Amino acid sequence: MVEYAGARRSRARVRNLEVDAGALVRRFDWVLFGAVAGLVGYGLYLVAGITRDDVFGDPDYYVVRQAAYAAAGGVGMLAVSLLDPDVYRRYWRQLYGVAAVLILLVIPFGTEVRGSQRWLGVGSFTFQPSELGKLIVALAVAGFLADRARRVGEVRIVLGAIAVAVFPALLVFVQPDIGTSLVYGAVLGAALFVAGARWLHIGALVSIIAIAGALVVWLLPSVGVDVLEPYQSDRLTAFVDRSSDPQGASYNVQQSILAVGAGGLRGRGVVNATQTNLDYLPEHATDFAFASLAEQRGFLGAAILLLLYLLVVWRGLRVATYATDAFSAIAAGAIVFALLFQVFVNVGMTMGIAPVTGIPLPFVSVGGSSLVTNLLAVGVLQAIHARGRRRW
Repeated sequence: MVEYAGARRSRARVRNLEVDAGALVRRFDWVLFGAVAGLVGYGLYLVAGITRDDVFGDPDYYVVRQAAYAAAGGVGMLAVSLLDPDVYRRYWRQLYGVAAVLILLVIPFGTEVRGSQRWLGVGSFTFQPSELGKLIVALAVAGFLADRARRVGEVRIVLGAIAVAVFPALLVFVQPDIGTSLVYGAVLGAALFVAGARWLHIGALVSIIAIAGALVVWLLPSVGVDVLEPYQSDRLTAFVDRSSDPQGASYNVQQSILAVGAGGLRGRGVVNATQTNLDYLPEHATDFAFASLAEQRGFLGAAILLLLYLLVVWRGLRVATYATDAFSAIAAGAIVFALLFQVFVNVGMTMGIAPVTGIPLPFVSVGGSSLVTNLLAVGVLQAIHARGRRRW
């Protein structure tokens, strides 16, 4: 039998790919993998209890959907983890362009839900481009700074990085979605810090953000120019003074605080969690999922979740320290800080120590876009870890 050289080379390439993939899998951070798997599993367990009364006659409706998203995200995480992070560095402009176009399409073609136009729909399938944008903005800012690593102390490089993050952040802000735009800002700040930007420039950026916030919230409305939607202004007012409108803008937060306090040490259980089951607590499966968790599972249940987050953040920061190039270190730092920021803001708003912004609780809040994006982000961290410096 005659065997062509091309066929032999093809089989050799396949074997090499299998060997390379196997080597990468062996170098995964399995502690990070286990922590994320624990978060996803625990999140499904919590969703099953939180949403059992949300769809009459089908108590498993939301948990089945969330499990399907988790499976899809898990496949995506594995695929992304096998891809060399240098691909993102080389093609960050193209990825950034795709994300910007998708977010732009939301403006004319998006589906409006509760006053916000954030979703693109294809038949019964809906997708929130701004969620995927969190990951892509982290990769894009990291690519921009890594390409200019030796000049990161220059003002124009910092301004360029700001421009990369601000454009999609403004598009998201007008949807309106303040929470996600704040996440983009957190990504930018973390990327500049890891890249080694001067403290003077980072301080100036923080000052500009504070001034812009004052303009939007106070100065412009005082002269009759309203930038925020009325419900957004009401939320900020309620954050400052919850007693100002207990049956209106501050109602959700008041009910959330009641739910958290009612859980006690061990929780009321699924059946007796009246705040959640009787729908006194609005958005209990999305924005206020942590409050429902605290009511049903108590302090101990909430502590388990927070410890899992802490483990993921620790391993993620460890990935950043073992990165072999500037892009990988910056991207890992930005991804981890974005996760930490979302956890802090979401948990904070359920207890009244942060304003309600609509940021979901990572790996727990019902919603496919957020869950899949977070799993893809973990895949990027695994890819960086697998190609990082050896630890033995």
